[in-house]
Amino acid sequence: MSLSIEIQKNPDPRHAGVVTIKLIGSLDTETAPELDRQMASCLAGPVNDLVFDLAELKFVSSAGLRLFQVARKQMVARGGGRASFINMQPQVEEVFAIIQSLPGIGVFKDLEALDGYLATRPRPNLWPGTQK
Repeated sequence: MSLSIEIQKNPDPRHAGVVTIKLIGSLDTETAPELDRQMASCLAGPVNDLVFDLAELKFVSSAGLRLFQVARKQMVARGGGRASFINMQPQVEEVFAIIQSLPGIGVFKDLEALDGYLATRPRPNLWPGTQK
């Protein structure tokens, strides 16, 4: 199965630095390198939080989970950002139930729940040398 990746920056100024990555299809050993490339390009800019929209992700393997962990570590290294996940299908949610105990992973029911969390969270600098 293939993987389609859609990357969107949040236009709402209250959530500056938030980028959503929508995954459609299967995230596995074959498709993970493309997500890795696109995430690296995305993270070259001022990103504080990554939101993975998994509404149309049908399968995730250990290769995909490794990329989610890499994203989490990069967000933490940027001063407290997060990698968050929304809209999971049951088969993907089952995998996340196993890894949810990992620190720094945010799993939210939907975009509204994530927005509520982001609205109450202090915002770190978007990029070294910029203002909040």
